Amino acid sequence: MDAKAFRQLGAAELEQKLHDTRDELFKLKLRASVAQLENPARIRKLRRQIAVGETVRRESLRKQTASEVEPAP
Repeated sequence: MDAKAFRQLGAAELEQKLHDTRDELFKLKLRASVAQLENPARIRKLRRQIAVGETVRRESLRKQTASEVEPAP
């Protein structure tokens, strides 16, 4: 998933997607510690997805706080 796709999600959907991705990464790392993975690059891809998702989440939070705070005269 790229940043554009993450930006199209709502706040709840974004949180759910991040949670699911983190869960998948955890399971994959656990499997990697026990046995060899079919696709070890999947770990890197999941980490990047989490980073992009967190970045988009922070951008939206920043926009919300910026619109709530009015500049001082």
